[in-house]
Amino acid sequence: MRRFPGAEPELRTFRSPGAYLWWLARHLRVPLLLCVVYGALCMVAQALVPAAVGRAVDEGLLGRDAGALVAWGAILFGLGVVQAVTSILRDRCTVTNRLGSSFRTMQVVTAQAARLGSSLARRTSTGEVVNVGVSDVTHIGGAFSTAGRGAGAIASLFVVATVMLVSSWRLGLVVLVGTPVMVWAVTRLVRALHRRQQHQRDLQGALTAESVDIVGGLRVLRGIGGEAMFSRRYRESSQRVRAARVEVAKVEAVFGAAKVLLPGLLTVVIVWLGARLVLAGDLTPGDLVTFYGYAVFLVSPLRWLTTTAEFATRGHVAARRVTDFLALEPDRAADLPAPPEPLGGPLVDPESGLTARPGAFTAVACAATAEATALADRLGGYAGSTATFGGVPLDLVPTALARRHILVEGHDSRLFSGPLGEGLDPADRGRDVVERAVDTAGARDVVEALPDGLDTVVAVAGRDFSGGQRQRLRLARALAYDPDVLVLVEPTSAVDAHTEARIARRLRERRAGRTTVVFTTSPVVLAQAEHVVHVEDGRVSAEGEHARLLANPRYRGLVERETAE
Repeated sequence: MRRFPGAEPELRTFRSPGAYLWWLARHLRVPLLLCVVYGALCMVAQALVPAAVGRAVDEGLLGRDAGALVAWGAILFGLGVVQAVTSILRDRCTVTNRLGSSFRTMQVVTAQAARLGSSLARRTSTGEVVNVGVSDVTHIGGAFSTAGRGAGAIASLFVVATVMLVSSWRLGLVVLVGTPVMVWAVTRLVRALHRRQQHQRDLQGALTAESVDIVGGLRVLRGIGGEAMFSRRYRESSQRVRAARVEVAKVEAVFGAAKVLLPGLLTVVIVWLGARLVLAGDLTPGDLVTFYGYAVFLVSPLRWLTTTAEFATRGHVAARRVTDFLALEPDRAADLPAPPEPLGGPLVDPESGLTARPGAFTAVACAATAEATALADRLGGYAGSTATFGGVPLDLVPTALARRHILVEGHDSRLFSGPLGEGLDPADRGRDVVERAVDTAGARDVVEALPDGLDTVVAVAGRDFSGGQRQRLRLARALAYDPDVLVLVEPTSAVDAHTEARIARRLRERRAGRTTVVFTTSPVVLAQAEHVVHVEDGRVSAEGEHARLLANPRYRGLVERETAE
């Protein structure tokens, strides 16, 4: 049994869903080939059983030949052993193919999400990512899990048709003509199912995205009285998804009925025609037993053929969503050549005129939070801009290199589930570094209140913490990483004045000699800054020390408004 997950695959785009499925098949070629071989051997062994029983009846029972009866009994036993062994091996390979295709798809989807980074939210919705990473991955795994049985069904149908043609060309012709007709009818249903599943899948993705938005902003909706309106919109979208799912269910119902009806009709025709040939003396009783056995046996491979077609359709729909996701491009390139010299020096944003001096604690006062967030994104290289770091344009710096030097901690960052200590130390700096970061961020009381301290398991997104607690823990995580340049957006907006003053003082001490840029309008934090920059309408309007800038009426008005609030 293969071990998963395998080596990290190289990210690439695919021209079609079929190309992506072929790429997966190439990576799984050994277990996939073995699954096809084992599946064919298993069902061929089953297909030969009715023929062996018929010969045993004719030669052993009707011919009263004990030796022939024993010989054919031994052959039947051998076929049973082959069937049992290959069935086990086929199922093992089936699990390998299902998990292998699912895990590899999850790897490329996760790698693409990491590659997109901050661009992800602008390129696609959260609901779409959830659907790709959960539903589509499962459907692709299901498509590969039917390979062995599908191949076995085709091989067994070929064997059955051959045996029937040798014994009776009429019955063989029924199988050779009836099977393609049945497959054609099923294909028509599969196409209709494909179209409706695709439509339902699109609506479901939009609904999931809408539900994520509503849950994330539920507190705001209640505050502004918009809960009823969004609830109504969600119900309407949900009803559209329900209607689309009903349409899919209608086709699935017809498809399910066809999977039973069509093989059944073929079986009835074979039994009826075989019985007439025996009465006419064209077939022996043993042949009739053989044909009846095949009439019963054919139900299984024919049903597996239709099931394989159904799973392949779902896999194709899912592969299309995956290829669409893999085709998304980030705002900035991740594979640029590294600059010739180590990064360092002033961080400059020509668009606003802001310069963060190396090794200094710089505070930036913006009138609007959105303006501060946009400026922080430019300084961190999260959005296309002309910002430079030590004279090197950030747009020309590989993403991984930029992230090692510059860290932006904003409002939308989250705590991850798992032990808190591990979540606060993603770069594995060590427990001592985390402990010091917790103290600097004023989060010691938060940690001490937990049952197991830093070993306490945190819920998803840290929802067990209050807003102020989450803010301090996020700050502790950023401080533990200890980047060359740390950019913070309103890091103390959710804490009381006493805690804020303590955090501001410790932050300046902890980051001494390291470049720190804090976007804030808090006078407590501004007073600790070595250099303060006032930004209005996207441009620097004044800069200097906090005490001297208070003489500027517009700057003083902004700070006093913060104090009053």
